[in-house]
Amino acid sequence: MGFEALLFLALGAQGAAVQEKEIRLSEKKVHYLEAGDPKGLPVLLLHGARFSSETWKSIDTLNVLASAGFHVIALDLPGYGRSEVSPLEPEVFLAEVMTGLGIESAAVVSPSMSGQYSFPLVIRAPEKVAGFVPVAPAGSDRYLRLLKKVKVKTLIVWGEKDEIIPMEKSDALAAVLEDSKRVILKGAGHPCYLDSPEEFHRELLSFLKSLSR
Repeated sequence: MGFEALLFLALGAQGAAVQEKEIRLSEKKVHYLEAGDPKGLPVLLLHGARFSSETWKSIDTLNVLASAGFHVIALDLPGYGRSEVSPLEPEVFLAEVMTGLGIESAAVVSPSMSGQYSFPLVIRAPEKVAGFVPVAPAGSDRYLRLLKKVKVKTLIVWGEKDEIIPMEKSDALAAVLEDSKRVILKGAGHPCYLDSPEEFHRELLSFLKSLSR
């Protein structure tokens, strides 16, 4: 057996290969991690204020989703991780990233702070959002009225013991997003995917697979 075949087997045993990549938008670097089948449903993983794309790598989310056939892209938002601060406003940033990556539509996983990027995309360009996964997103109150007009399949995820964004906020979000399911991760705090990664992955995979049918 040749070296390339052995390398392929080794990678397969460890999980999907994760590549570090970057694009430039408005002359600024946007860093991201990529894994999975380029022909699979694109999944954009955003992050909260204390985290970066590496968070999803550390809890194996890229491998879990890539192994299930999805095309996974974990972004470093502007000024976080290895991405430079961008002159682009949060309201247009994700749409520009998707254009730069040649992605017409994607499922968007959006924890906490990243709500300021994902909510405008869902509201302004719902055709670009194959599915929406807000995870205790920040700033939902100011978008509720506009979200009433949105018809995007949504999985709302919250930690039962979230002390930063109260779980009650999920009620209002579920009320305006009619095609939504809400999942409360028992015993989990604000970054619920860190506290209960297996349950989070199970719910996320089930939702993403429903989009592919």
